[in-house]
Amino acid sequence: MKHRSKLEIIAEILETANSSKSIQAKIMHRVYLSYPQLKEYLALLLENGLIEYRQTDRIYRTTSRGMRFLEIYRQLNDVVVMTDNIIVR
Repeated sequence: MKHRSKLEIIAEILETANSSKSIQAKIMHRVYLSYPQLKEYLALLLENGLIEYRQTDRIYRTTSRGMRFLEIYRQLNDVVVMTDNIIVR
């Protein structure tokens, strides 16, 4: 697996938490993180209001702020890819 940036990992977690009922194990397997890595990222995302945790069913969900982050991340990623394509030519 290629090296991923922290932003790429955060985006993958947010996408996973938005797409379905996501418990820790599901996020960990979909994003390919160890348990200690996952705990670190979840703490960061919770602290910054990008995800929420529903204790009653132990599910993580992407918040509206997290969705906004994903939207901006995708736009910036598109610009970077477009710029890379121009430079490579």
